[in-house]
Order: sequence, then structure tokens, then C-alpha cells
Amino acid sequence: MQVMEKSSRFVNRDDLYKGLYDDLSHSRQKNMLLLNKISAWISAFTLLLLTQNPVCTSAVTACGVFVDPPANIEITDPGLLGHLSIHWTRPDSIQNLTDCTVRYQLRYYDTFEERWRSVRTLKLNFAAQFDLEKPVKVRMLTLLKCPCTNGTEVQGEETERVYTPELTGVEGSRIREFHCVFYGNEYMDCTWESGPAKLLNSQHHLYYWHSEMDETKECPEYIVISGVRRGCRFPRTSLTEFSTFIVCVNGSSPAGNLRTAFFSLEVQNHVKPAAVSSLRLQVSEKKRLVKLDWAPPSGMVPEHCLEYEVESNTTMADGTDHQQRKGLENTSFDFLKEGESKKTCFRVRSKVNMYCADAGFWSNWSQTKCTASQETYIPAWDHLTLVGLLVIAFVLVLVLCLSLWILRKICMKKTSKKGVLYTLYKQKFNKSMPTILSPIFQ
Repeated sequence: MQVMEKSSRFVNRDDLYKGLYDDLSHSRQKNMLLLNKISAWISAFTLLLLTQNPVCTSAVTACGVFVDPPANIEITDPGLLGHLSIHWTRPDSIQNLTDCTVRYQLRYYDTFEERWRSVRTLKLNFAAQFDLEKPVKVRMLTLLKCPCTNGTEVQGEETERVYTPELTGVEGSRIREFHCVFYGNEYMDCTWESGPAKLLNSQHHLYYWHSEMDETKECPEYIVISGVRRGCRFPRTSLTEFSTFIVCVNGSSPAGNLRTAFFSLEVQNHVKPAAVSSLRLQVSEKKRLVKLDWAPPSGMVPEHCLEYEVESNTTMADGTDHQQRKGLENTSFDFLKEGESKKTCFRVRSKVNMYCADAGFWSNWSQTKCTASQETYIPAWDHLTLVGLLVIAFVLVLVLCLSLWILRKICMKKTSKKGVLYTLYKQKFNKSMPTILSPIFQ
């Protein structure tokens, strides 16, 4: 009995140990899974830090101070058609840091191109061009780099300022279809149409500005159509290339001021060259080759800034027309005629290439130059044959003339001999015949 009790106790103890072992194993597995998850999160976070720029965002402190945004941000308009000045001061929280480098990041929304632009500067001011018909958005933050940051540039919080220009003028009076063309790099015409609101006795005014001017100026020469200003002509001296050219058009009327319109452009992207004027054709029947060449158009556009487009229209023997266009960088073009073609006509136009401008206008087409219809061309190698034939013909004509001259001489000699014989016969007959018959032969 005692043996049985001991045995039962031993069995119960083994079962207890086994249960405890299973519990410990299960708990250990849970802990391992938790540790694996934590390690994965730590690895991901470490990888994220390693792939970022060495700038850490801090809304708290750096070197024991807050990195606040720039203070006293102001946007002022000096009257240069939207060329605004932005000023700010160093934030008060870092005024006492002497061994630190402080930079400022400024982002502003370019409403002309509809994208954000960014700049970093050590200065306390910046100027940029804005469209005063739309809100001006500026965002700024402070960048701090000190010995206590271990060479890392600490980035503070960003703040935003919005400046909303006041829109005035009669509703619907803003001009439309504003368009500028820089003709041959000599003068630029900007034209427009009146707004949908029909205001009697209204008068438009155009003002312009670019970075080389100290102040705005009014249009030097208005384009007037039917007594109404419909555009402005700028001489070359009023323009500057590769710089933002700002135009403002406003006006007045008895009903009130007209709504102001602002436009931004770069004049080198609005060039329209003159038409090509000298077009020459050379045709060789041997190779069925048409060689076309021309001189660059007149004007002040440099020759190396031009590209060309040649259009050919070929009329086939069956009456159908084939048209082709070819882009070129030089002033010549070789065209191989088709076998059944009757006539081919060419014309050329030009435009400023991508090396001198981002955009531009095609010139007007040149006058059309055509090959002759159904004409027979003499190959260059047949010219010598033609000269030889002409020489032979000349010799034959000369021989014929000499032959006729000699034949005439012979005939004239025969006639002369007949006259002499008749005279001798007459004299002899008169001597031998009676005198009564002599009158008959006189």
C-alpha cells in the first residue's frame, strides 16, 4: 500500500514537471516571436534613417533651444509688376548661439509655371516674380548646424505666409488672347483683344519691366486699330533676352477701371524669322536628282540658331499628288525624283532651333519653286556631243556654200565662151555673104 502511494506520487510529480516544461516552452516561443517583431521594426527604422538626408526634423530642441521659424516675415511690393521682396529676421530662440551656422529655406509657389520653387540662403531677404492676379504663397523654415549637433543640420518647423493681392476693376473687362511675336529679332509686337464686357470709350495702357530696368515703363508705340489700342510694338532696344519680361495691361473707362492683367514671357522664345526669299533649283537627269539650296532669311537671327523645314509636292503621271516634309539644319536639300513624276514643287520655312531657345514660331513659307512640267533635261555629259554636232553642221554648210560658188563660176565661164564663138561666127558670115543680106544678121 505504501509502495503504491509512492508510485502515485512519483507519477503526479512527473506530470507536473512536464506541464511546467510545456508552459515554459510556449512562453518562450511567444517571447521569441515578439523579439523578432521588435528586431524587424528596429531594422526598418534604421534603414529609413540611413536612406534619408543628414537633416533631422526637430519640433523640440537643438543644443537646448527651440529651432523656431524665421521671425517677422514680410512680403512687400516695390511696384515692379509683381517682383516682390521677402524679408525676415533671425528667430529669437537662437539669437545667443554664436558658433552655429544658420540658413533659411524658402519655398514659393510660381503661379506662372504652376509649381513650387525652393531656395536655401544665409541672407535675410529674397526677391522673386509673382503673378499678382493670384495669391502669393511663401513657406519658410530655419536650418541650424552647430558643434553640439555633431555636424548634423537640424531642421525646424515650417511656417507659411500668404499675400492676397486686391483685384479691382470692372468684372469681365480683363483683356484676352494676349500674344507676342518677336519678328526677326528686330522688334516685338504684343496684341490683345478686349474682354467680354463691352465698355464704351475704354482706353488700355501697357506697362513693362525686366531685371535690367530700375522702374516700369509704358508702351513705347501702341498699335491702334479703328481708333482703339490693340497692341504694343517694342523696339529691340526695349527688350532683353534670357530674362523674365513682365507685361501689365490695365485701363480706364467711364464705367470704371479695367481689370488688370499680368503676363510673364522670355522674348527669345517668341522669335519668328523672316521668310526665305532666295530659292534655287538644279536638276540632273542622269541621277534624277533635284538639288535645292537657299540663303538664310534676312533679319538679326544668327544663322547657327536656325533650323529649316522643306515641303515637296510631287504630281505623278496619273494625276495624284505626293507631299513630304523634311527637317534640316543646313541650307541645302537633295531630292530624288520618282520615276513617274511630272512636276515637283518646293517651299521652305525656318524657325529658331532648340540650341538658342526653348520655343519659337515658324516663319512664313517661301515662294514655291517648281521643276518644269514634262521637260526633257540634257545630261551634263551630252554637252560635248552637242558642240561636236554644231561644228559638223557648220562645216557642212561651209562646204555647201563653196560648192555653189564654184558651180556658179563654171556656169559663168561657159556663158562667156558661147558669146565669143557667136561673135566670131557673125564676123565671118558677114564677110562671106552678100551685102543685101547683112541687115538680117545685124
